[in-house]
This record gives sequence, structure tokens and C-alpha cells, in this order.
Amino acid sequence: MHFQTLSTSALTLLLALNAATSLVDAKINVLSWEDAYKKADSLVSQMSTKQKVDIATGMGWQSGGCMGNTFGTEDPYFPSLCLQDSPLGIRHAANATSGVAGINAAASFDKKAIYERGAYMGREFRGKGAHVQLGPGMNFMRSPEGGRGWESAGEDPFLQGVTSAETIRGIQDEGVIATAKHFLLNDQELNRTTSSSDVDQRTLHEVYLWPFARSVEAGVASIMCSYNLVNGTYACEDDYLMNTVLKGELGFKGFVQSDWQATHSTAKSVNAGLDMTMPGDIVFFSNDSYFGKNLTDAIDRKEVSEERATDMATRIVAAWYKVGQDKDFPNLTLDSFHMENAPYVDVQANHKNLVREMGAASTVLLKNSNSALPINTKNVKKVAIIGSDAFPDPYGLNSCSSHGCSNGTLAQGWGSGTADFPYLVDPLAGLSNAFGKNVEIKSTSDDWNLEEAAELSKDTDVAFVFSNADSGEQHITVDGNVGDRNNLTLWHNGDALIKAVADVNKNTIVVIHSVGAVMMPWINHPNVKAVVWPGLPGQETGNSLADIITGKVNPSGRLPYTIAKQASDYNAKPDSNDVVQYTEKLLMGYKWFDHANIEPLFPFGHGLSYTKFDYSGLKVKAKKKKDSVTVTASLSVKNSGKVDGAEVVQAYIEFPKNAGEPPKLLRGFEKIFLKQGKQEKVTFDFTKTELSIWDVNVNDWVVPSGKFTLHIGASSRDIRKSASFSL
Repeated sequence: MHFQTLSTSALTLLLALNAATSLVDAKINVLSWEDAYKKADSLVSQMSTKQKVDIATGMGWQSGGCMGNTFGTEDPYFPSLCLQDSPLGIRHAANATSGVAGINAAASFDKKAIYERGAYMGREFRGKGAHVQLGPGMNFMRSPEGGRGWESAGEDPFLQGVTSAETIRGIQDEGVIATAKHFLLNDQELNRTTSSSDVDQRTLHEVYLWPFARSVEAGVASIMCSYNLVNGTYACEDDYLMNTVLKGELGFKGFVQSDWQATHSTAKSVNAGLDMTMPGDIVFFSNDSYFGKNLTDAIDRKEVSEERATDMATRIVAAWYKVGQDKDFPNLTLDSFHMENAPYVDVQANHKNLVREMGAASTVLLKNSNSALPINTKNVKKVAIIGSDAFPDPYGLNSCSSHGCSNGTLAQGWGSGTADFPYLVDPLAGLSNAFGKNVEIKSTSDDWNLEEAAELSKDTDVAFVFSNADSGEQHITVDGNVGDRNNLTLWHNGDALIKAVADVNKNTIVVIHSVGAVMMPWINHPNVKAVVWPGLPGQETGNSLADIITGKVNPSGRLPYTIAKQASDYNAKPDSNDVVQYTEKLLMGYKWFDHANIEPLFPFGHGLSYTKFDYSGLKVKAKKKKDSVTVTASLSVKNSGKVDGAEVVQAYIEFPKNAGEPPKLLRGFEKIFLKQGKQEKVTFDFTKTELSIWDVNVNDWVVPSGKFTLHIGASSRDIRKSASFSL
């Protein structure tokens, strides 16, 4: 096509699209903090007090194109920053990818894939002109009912740390500021803005700070303080958490921003370490701010020092320089609250392929009796697909704002941690395409007509039954669930539907899309041959599932949380008290189950494969010097099955008895891809980080003396090899 045949508007659009594409593909030279601060010091030294305060102050709710926007400055120039949800994709935007949830990224146990997920999101945010991605989330699945647990990486600090760090590196390597959130102890939606999460210092450091420490090591440029109080003080006013721990102990160089309306004061919050207030107004649409003029007045009254204002601005500007936003940054093309007015900029590229791959890589095969899966499509003639969770939303794509409903298949939870689907390949469509025209498919989306479900299923070669369980953020209520789940049962009559189908079909395959653990009263039904757990796979959900079901992809996902036999086996749940006591201390998730000798239904780290792996030759060497300790372990892993596949080799450390630790802690994992019959050497290196405990007597990390035991396995309960060493 020749340019002269285009209209002026079409030519402008084409040039904009070409520019956007080239920018999206641009690689960024991420600066060291030292170099970023040199540039920031130079710029901020030219700013007035008002300008310093302006770039730390949000413009107000819905006062710009993004979920949050800061004021910019002229002479010297610093742009208005766009801060945009969400941790899994661009919220309130068209022509952008809506990928797998954080819990799925963790379930992949694949560091490279997690990094690539962060990188494609960074390219998309930058391509739309968004400076800051409000993610990753790294709050814990302390209780399975917790509404936003699916946004993060599960129940284990080490897994949270790796998932967070790799995501941050991916995002920031593409020139976008990542945000580690929510700091700290924001693990339930119930009373999240008024309750105090109370925890002891050892638990605080060993569990809840762990992923934030790893994020700081990864160079994260922003951290968001949370709504709740911590030990009686609002998180965004907590001098100990923000100044002593985050900026002191951890050495965080970026800026701390508030969660939306989590700022409660001017001088108190600023002096405690809060660097930016979001979205700026005290209450939505209030036209008043704790920062802005109130902050400049506080500086004039000497309640806040000029040095502190300089520090706030410098941290923000340094983050901007660090990820290269001073060079060739795209113009903002988001209009979050009036999406119809946003210019057309497509940032999706080929990212759907990564979403499809991650969806399959994070699918966990929980059960597979008699090798029911994979299915050879040439060997089946008639298949039943039962349940509304296999179908598209009958009310249309993105029918509910922020996915705040439960219609059709579940591919994300609800709330601010979501992104609109550009399209959604539902399981019925994905499986139908994979099985082809020669396979007859009988289906129903009616979860309540058990007679119809049974009738459709009884004479088929295989019957797939779909169900789900949803949760999200507390500002949206779905089916009586105010963010947190009310219970751990399947939604939409799932248990009865599964039983009705299994009663008539001897080859029943259960597929569950869920935010977290559910109870499975039907698990031992003799006709339930397989249970597939895709989690929350995003826009390519049906294709990812089909790849697993047909064996195009060998499942390699692993559970990032424990699935119990009964709900009462868990030791924590959302607490309605004004003070939420973290009485379980270090015993969260599988550590509690190990400590209490409770057998889970499916343990943390569990996941089956279509092949099998053998472990051999574990060797451990320990070296301890005055200021350092290094433990190196190696072993061989062989694919002794009949197909190529990936194994997640998990390393758990049992500390000396006098250390007071849980029975064992995940301290390493490697995902290795092996062709049939091949073997590979796997090596783990453990340093002071992995081998220390927080000693409250000296207020520091200490490597305990005594006998350690390294356990290498395929899950927290499937230990294959063990070896001891002393330090």
C-alpha cells in the first residue's frame, strides 16, 4: 500500500502503530541505583519545594487516564506518571493481553517462564505509555479462603520470593517500574482497612518480609504499603516497617506509594517513610489531599523537613531514570475510565503464545488413574463436556466490570487485579478444536439439571465435568462472597454435578478452575479417573487445557498451596476481629501440616506427569567461613518414562532441632526438561539467605549451628533423597 493512497488520519494512525510496535520491542538499559541517583540528584536539585511535593502527589481519583496519576513539573521537566493496574495485565484497556494469574505463574515453578511473563507485561505497559505497573502481588495464601491469594504466589516464602523477583526483573528490563505489593500482612479482605495484623518479629522476617527482601535484591523500584494496620499502626504510617526495615535493613532505594486511599495523615505518614500518595485525594472525588498543599504547609511549619521532601522526590525520579523512562518513552494512550475514548494502540504482539504456554505449564495434574490422560483423539468417538465452567459467559465477553461475577468459565478472579479479555478461548471451544470433526461432543452448561448431565454422559467414551470456585477483592461481592470465600466448596452445584456424571460414566475427568483449594468429597469415586487443575489460565484457557488433555504438552505444574482433606485441617482463616493474631507464626501451609502430622489430600509441590523421573547420586558439600557459608548439592535426574517431559526438583531443608524451625522449608527448586531416557545433573547452592533464622535476641539473621538435612523430592511429601550436613 502506498502512503499517498491513505487519508491523513489513516496515515497518522499507521505511523503511530509503527512507532508503538518499535517502542514495544525496544530493550532497555536498566541503570544501577547509584547511576540513577546521580541523575535524580541533578534534576531534583533544580526543583522548588512545591515541585518536589507535586511529583509525590496523586492528581485524584479519575483525574487522569490511569488508575493513578501524579502531577508533573515544568522547568525542570518531569512528567506526570501513570500508575496502572494490574499484576497480570493492563486493567481497563483494549488490545492488550489478559494472561495467567500470579498463582499460575507460581504453579509453573519455571523461573524462565515467569521472567518472560514479566517481560511481555512490561512491553505492553510501556507500549501504552504506563510508567508503573501495580504488581506483582506478593501477599500470602495464609488461609485458602483469602480473597486475593490468587493474585500472588501461594503459601511459601521462597516460592513467593522467586516468583516476585523474576516477574520484577522481566517488567523492569522492559522499561516499566514494577510495584511490590502489598506491604505488609494484607492477607484477607475481611475488614482489610480497619483491622490490625499482629505478628511477632521472627515470623515477620522469616515469612512475610521474605518476598519483599528478594524483590529489593531484584531492584524493584516501587513498593506499595497496604490498607491494614500492622501491630496497631497503619502500614502507610509505620516508621518501623518503612524506615527501619524496608529502607534500612533491606536497603530499598525506590519509592513507597500508598494503596488507594491508604494514606491517613500528612506529617506522620511522610516522616514514617511514605513517598507518594495514591490516587491523591483523601476520599475519592474530595478535591483535597494529605499531600499537595497540606504537605507544603507542613514543610513550612517544620513538621516535615525539606530534606525529607527532597528524599521523596529523589526516590521517585531515580526510579524513573533507573528503568530508562527519560528516553523515548511512548505517549500515554490509556483512558481507563472512558475506554471508548482511548486511541487504538495494539500491544499484544505474539504474547498470546506465551499465555497459552504458561497456561499449560501451570496446569497441575492432581490425579491420573490407569493413565486416563492423555487422550488419543483417534481412539475416542463420543465425548461429553458438562458444566457451565466449560462455556463462555452467556452475557458476553467482559460482561461484568473487573470480572465481578461468576458466569461461564473462570479464567481470573475478580477485582483490581484483573484485566479485560481481548478474547477468551473457552474450554468447550479449545477441546472441540483439539478433538476435531470426527469426535462427537455432547454438552450442557446447566449445572443443576443432574438428570440431563447423566443422560448426556452415560454412553460417551469420556466425560469431562467442569466446575470452579471464585474470589476477589472486597469492593465487589459475588454470590454473597465479599472478596474472601465463604467456604471451600465448589460453586455452581459442582460436587453434585461431578457425582451425577461419575455415577454413570466409568471414564470421568474432572476439571476445576479455582482461585485456591477446594474440598473434594468425590475424589475417591472409582469412576473419577483424573483431576485436572488449570487454576486461572487467562485468555487462552481452552487451548492450554486442550494441549494438556491431548498430550501435546506433558503437564509439569505443581501446587503452590496445600489442598486439605477437610477445611478444619487448615490452621488459619479470615478473622472478623479488629486484631488478627498470626498465632500460627511460622507454621503456614505445608509447614503446619508437617508439624501437626496431618495428611493432606494433595500436598504443596504436588503434580503428576505423563512420564516418570528417577533421582540418584545426591551429594552435599558444606563450607563455613567466618563471614560466609555455602552449601552445594548435586544429584542426577533421569526421565525413565516413555515421553519427553519436565520435572520440578524441589529442595527442602530441615534445620537443627534447636533452631525452632518447622519440620522442613522449601529452599530451592529447578524445573528441568528431559527427553525420554535422558538424564541431567541438577545443582543447588544454598547461602546464608537460605540457611539463616531471624534471631530476635540480636535482631539479625544467624546461621544456627548443628545438623541440617537436605531433602530432595517431587513434592513436600514425596521426598526421594536426603543427606545431612553440619554447620
